[in-house]
Amino acid sequence: MHDDGKSEAAVERWRRTAARTGAADRAAAEAGVRLAYRRAGLAEPETVRWAASPLAAVRMLAAAPVGSLGRGVRDAVRSRPWAAERERSHTLLGPAGWTARWNATGARLWDGTRSLVDRIRAGVVEELDADSEQQARARLLLLDAVLGQHDAAWLCAFDVSAGGPLEGLAAVAGSAGWWWPYERTAVVCERPVELHRDEAGRLDRSDGPALAFPDGFALHAWRGMPVPAGFLRELQALTPERIRAEDNAELRRVMLEHYGYDRYLAESGAVPLHKDETGALWRIALSGDEPVVMVEVVNSTPEPDGTSRTYWLRVPPGTRTAKEGVAWTFGLSADAYQPVRQT
Repeated sequence: MHDDGKSEAAVERWRRTAARTGAADRAAAEAGVRLAYRRAGLAEPETVRWAASPLAAVRMLAAAPVGSLGRGVRDAVRSRPWAAERERSHTLLGPAGWTARWNATGARLWDGTRSLVDRIRAGVVEELDADSEQQARARLLLLDAVLGQHDAAWLCAFDVSAGGPLEGLAAVAGSAGWWWPYERTAVVCERPVELHRDEAGRLDRSDGPALAFPDGFALHAWRGMPVPAGFLRELQALTPERIRAEDNAELRRVMLEHYGYDRYLAESGAVPLHKDETGALWRIALSGDEPVVMVEVVNSTPEPDGTSRTYWLRVPPGTRTAKEGVAWTFGLSADAYQPVRQT
């Protein structure tokens, strides 16, 4: 892991694993489960059951008769081997060396996988439509999951080579989704069938689910923000009136981004608050929310076809002039902003 080339290869391999969609390799995943039990010093589970999604798994586990699965063995199968591997790495590399390894490997995958895990957990609880006691039970079950492919950040940083204590966990992660280890039974999930993200790695899709599992459990999102499924269909027929009528401030922002600030301003008959040599300052008043303030600037360098491109810069609500807004984007005051040439 000290070698930059090896770190890059590991990061890319586990990045692909975390984002993989499509049917699980059930034979490989079940072999990995049984190996993980053996590496933990446990007898193999009597059965491996499959669920089409984390939601289906939680429902299956919640409905299982008390004691039928055996005691939970997540600590032995996952937590203890991880702790031992981390301690070994600390001893071998030292604190600074371990930090360097983490920064070169797992840290680069952490934010993307962790946000996805949190969103799936929240989506499962929301979908259950159960009373508070049942939802509390579901949350505990979700925290008991071994995250399979979404444990990629940690597995990227650890030694998962053949013969090691984490070999079985890595095999499951490379072949399937989340799973739950119990003494007599392991429950393993299929991977998603669809995953759509933006450049920043956030769940994002305007014409369907951003994340979907084979049983229909799905999450809808626009640039990382959870949205109802029906809301996305509305985006195709937006009007300024519909945007203004939306009570939910977060959904209204999504509508504005999708519709386009420039189009909204033009069709609303808006008048700029201020104009100067840098551009025009616009304000969109939003009920129950801070106003959206934008500076319209024209690129002084023509495009290859001779046209000049217009840009819209969102600036703080208290901005008073276009120059002040443009200066703010450079971290300067209006007085300090004196460009030799604007681009």
